[in-house]
Amino acid sequence: MKKITQQKEFGIGLVVIILGVILTVMSPAFFTTGNILDILKANSVLGILAVGMTLVIITGGIDNSVAAMTAAVTVVISKLVVVMGSGTLSLLTVFVIAILVGACFGLINGILIAVTKIPPIVTSLGTMTIISGITLYISNGEYVNSSMLPAKFIAFADYKIGGVSILIFIFLITAIFTWFLLKYLTVGRDILSFGGNPTSAMRVGINTTKVQIFVYTYMGLLAGIAGIVQTAYNKGVDPNGFSGFELTVIAAVVLGGANIMGGSGSILGTLLGTLLLGIMQNGLILAKINTFWQEVFVGLIILIAVSYEVLKRKREEMKLSKVEIEV
Repeated sequence: MKKITQQKEFGIGLVVIILGVILTVMSPAFFTTGNILDILKANSVLGILAVGMTLVIITGGIDNSVAAMTAAVTVVISKLVVVMGSGTLSLLTVFVIAILVGACFGLINGILIAVTKIPPIVTSLGTMTIISGITLYISNGEYVNSSMLPAKFIAFADYKIGGVSILIFIFLITAIFTWFLLKYLTVGRDILSFGGNPTSAMRVGINTTKVQIFVYTYMGLLAGIAGIVQTAYNKGVDPNGFSGFELTVIAAVVLGGANIMGGSGSILGTLLGTLLLGIMQNGLILAKINTFWQEVFVGLIILIAVSYEVLKRKREEMKLSKVEIEV
């Protein structure tokens, strides 16, 4: 039991439960099946992107272009579904192309970071600006509503399995697969090793260049999936709808216990971080608080979570120093 309580996920899980109880007392409408499913559905895009960002942050990197990549994919989808029609095969083709487009964006980030050694924050800021500019040029900044999308796509957006939206299943399957990848596959162990100590990882024969390229390509691939989910959820496309969303994605990962400096992080923690942000957002709505405060809360969460992680690391380093001195 003591080992469980010492896990980072335990703390964030406890906060989720406490906040859930408080909101249930404030509004009985909170703890209902319909509202819980709405929270999961509304935060499916955030969760999918946060899962990919977890791998990026574990390697000590950052990807500020995730929101821009997702927005670009939504525009690609809106253009393709109109051209290719509403057939099932056409819809599947559109989804595959959307995912490939996202993966290509991520591959570009990965190559620039791993091969040219440009710092991740600089690379992703540059690609974010480029992708955003191209997206706005292609879309002309125009919103695409549901009346412009084929009936087959709208039917997909409304599809449910056992009363649960297909979008929630896509989110959960993505999270489970990434957890499996990180825990059981060789590439997952390489990612953790690289994040813990890049120099040691190189010495034991891990190809760090391939690891970084894989991580950012995978992030782009998940941005492609997120673009599909976002378009289906909104039943429309807003090229400007993801402005600043990358900060929320990073907040979900850091809040879930990942070390922003790299080396540690978990999919379960990220899921709990995503759920906490979703519950907070839902609580603000139920409490009829202006939605603009959400950005303030996200900013505070990032500062508190990062500050806590930095202070914790310093305390651990001080303890290690004392042990070395005593020896």
